[in-house]
Amino acid sequence: MSKLQPEIGQWYQDVAADVLFKVVAFDEASGSTEIQYFDGAVSELDEDTWREMVLLTAEPPEDWRGSYELSPEDETEDDDIQRPDGYDDPLAKLDLQ
Repeated sequence: MSKLQPEIGQWYQDVAADVLFKVVAFDEASGSTEIQYFDGAVSELDEDTWREMVLLTAEPPEDWRGSYELSPEDETEDDDIQRPDGYDDPLAKLDLQ
């Protein structure tokens, strides 16, 4: 039985199933916890199911890209904003004074 509280962004290991997952959302009103497994699958657990699980906190997987299906080339892409020639920012014309 888990005494751990779900914490958004925290990775956990389900000891019985031997899988890693990350908590991505928690609804206090309903007690439901949304989790994402390393392979990208998303699941929702009710409060009773969470309490019945045998959980350990875990470090994120070494290759976190697995759930996002990113290739090594994606890591080297430049994240600078690309604007086509002749683009004018419509907000630049506002007089904010």
